[in-house]
Amino acid sequence: SGYGPADLRSAYNVTGSGSSGTIVAIVDAFGYKKAESDLAVYRSTYGLPACTTANGCFTKYNQKGRKKNYPPDNTGWAQETALDLDMASAMCPGCTIILVEGNSNTFGNLAAAVNTAATKGAHVISNSYGGGESGSTTYEPSYNHPGVAVTASTGDSGYGPQFPATSNHVVAVGGTRLVTGGDARGWTETVWPGTGSGCSIFYAKPAWQTDPSCALRMEADVSAVADPATGVAVYGPTGGGGSGWLVFGGTSVSAPLVGGVYGVNGGPVTYGSDPYSHTSALYDVTSGSNGTCPFFYWCNAVVGYDGPTGLGTPNGVTAF
Repeated sequence: SGYGPADLRSAYNVTGSGSSGTIVAIVDAFGYKKAESDLAVYRSTYGLPACTTANGCFTKYNQKGRKKNYPPDNTGWAQETALDLDMASAMCPGCTIILVEGNSNTFGNLAAAVNTAATKGAHVISNSYGGGESGSTTYEPSYNHPGVAVTASTGDSGYGPQFPATSNHVVAVGGTRLVTGGDARGWTETVWPGTGSGCSIFYAKPAWQTDPSCALRMEADVSAVADPATGVAVYGPTGGGGSGWLVFGGTSVSAPLVGGVYGVNGGPVTYGSDPYSHTSALYDVTSGSNGTCPFFYWCNAVVGYDGPTGLGTPNGVTAF
């Protein structure tokens, strides 16, 4: 049936609910007419406070920042958007949420939507998409918003870097398999084999990254649940105008989930640096692989930093 908010908050030791003064922005492509009504079902089912246009909690914009002229609906992307909205809600039920819809899934339109999210005052901007780094440098400045936590999925195709997760101005979020049991935590995580990771071919290494074998930007920074086999419950479009319960995985789960954790903490951040100075407030993932790679830790979990899971998964909000 998929993990719900109580499961995810237990797994990641998140107890706070966040503040309406903190704005979490979701950036996705195409339209989603039923975004607000589907989100209402998810939140009411799990006992989360209402988040509506009427109460000021939810606002939808097009990529130019207008509350009209939304792009045409696309079921696949609307499902993605539902997932993102539900994960942000699960982790930060008290946060204000804005949805910015790119005209299409080109980097140009998505980058424009990210800039719009920043101009609307977002403290967190979640990006559950990515592609090859080639040609991305034109758009990278759109992900540079000082003080804002910009999260980005590392990908769902196994080892290999992708943009915007390789930008040194974002928090690159990898993926794990999350199951109950294990130690006192009550949950155990290993690498989800589909998660992306790798060493950028374009973007400089940020000062806080010190791993030994990648001279440029290395992804991931942190991680969270992403395995579809240990997926999350989502209420969203099922095609043909209907909506229903779905179970989703992918780093499209982990990026908005970590975005929600940033939202609970609420403070300004220095790009992706905070987890690196609070490694004890993360659950280190030490087992699993996402492929073959030139240096072991680029595609295999190890003690401490590794490519697939970064520094680990949230243990409370201190590292965010």
